[in-house]
Amino acid sequence: MTGQVVVVGSANVDLVVDVPRHPAGGETILGGDLRRTPGGKGANQAVAAARAGGADTTFVGALGRDESGELLLASLAGAGVRTDTVERVDAPTGTALITVSPDGENAIVVAPGANSRVRVGAAQARRIAAADVVLAQLEIPLDTVIAAARERRAGALFVLNAAPSRDLPDALWDQLDVLVVNEHEAADLAGAGSGAATPEELAAALLARVPAVVVTLGVAGSLVAERGADAVRVPAAKVAAVDTTGAGDTYCGVLAASLAGSGRAGSGLLRAAHLAGSAGALAVTRPGAQDAVPDAADVVALAETLGKAS
Repeated sequence: MTGQVVVVGSANVDLVVDVPRHPAGGETILGGDLRRTPGGKGANQAVAAARAGGADTTFVGALGRDESGELLLASLAGAGVRTDTVERVDAPTGTALITVSPDGENAIVVAPGANSRVRVGAAQARRIAAADVVLAQLEIPLDTVIAAARERRAGALFVLNAAPSRDLPDALWDQLDVLVVNEHEAADLAGAGSGAATPEELAAALLARVPAVVVTLGVAGSLVAERGADAVRVPAAKVAAVDTTGAGDTYCGVLAASLAGSGRAGSGLLRAAHLAGSAGALAVTRPGAQDAVPDAADVVALAETLGKAS
């Protein structure tokens, strides 16, 4: 894949503990050794776009002037991500507290720290204006997300991974080209509550506000829906999950990288979802977030294998 991706988002240091099960309210349990690894939805997606997606990738974010900030910069640079638009601010680097159960499922609490100060200044705006795809999430201020979307050039795509779930203002809905959500986030945005709406029904409701929707379905794969076309299910590879932390971010980064290579959503979105699904599947077979992002060659090989089997 080729193309330029700018990821505007969060960066956290992940403090991870393996647990026999996630604790209930008021309960204390003993876990394994503490692991300290680079994470954050935005930084994870940038690493994925560069390493697993092969795109020329820039990360726009904010880090504290601390050791955690250095850890994250080193991880981004090691994956080939441009970091000259990352600002160092007088706030602690974001931190995520993560427990991981034996089946690979995680529970996460985030202290945003410096992520609350991510902004789109002149240098960031210039880089965004040169991108083919701008990718953002919701762990940073909404005003910053909207500002980033407005700085993209004509013909460039704005992809939003609407996580963590929150209400979106009209000013942001109006900027969206592709919306990526899981089933819970889709239900929240579609106003379906906890109802029994199918992914197809949720996607159809969301298409009233955005041209294209990808609903990620975990082990069931994903659903790709575009205006004027039938929704398509994309199956997932069957793998043994070790840690699901960052798998969705890997998916989003590779999706953006593939769209940057194709130059438009359209027919490119379905292939992008196939590649993204393969990347996400490989990511869950390894511990960590950025540490688990696979290489592009492995992603393409798995996607081709799945294509032959279908």
